[in-house]
Amino acid sequence: MTTLMIFHEVDDVDHWLASPKRREFFGPLGMTARTFVDPEKSNRVGLVVEVPDVETLQRALETPDAADAMKSDGVRPETMVMLVES
Repeated sequence: MTTLMIFHEVDDVDHWLASPKRREFFGPLGMTARTFVDPEKSNRVGLVVEVPDVETLQRALETPDAADAMKSDGVRPETMVMLVES
């Protein structure tokens, strides 16, 4: 498994936190995600994601299902930054 840190902005932090979309999207792919929020109460959030490999995640993020999940959760995809554990 590979560990990633992913940061991005969302429209509504509370909505993003409450959404089941992450589990619905990541779970069937064998991925898990832990959520984090900016303590300064901005719209910045983060995830620590365990993935089988980075390529699998990247391919999954290019699907219509990923786009639908991000739209539903209010994710601003253009703000996404992904870091790989070294």
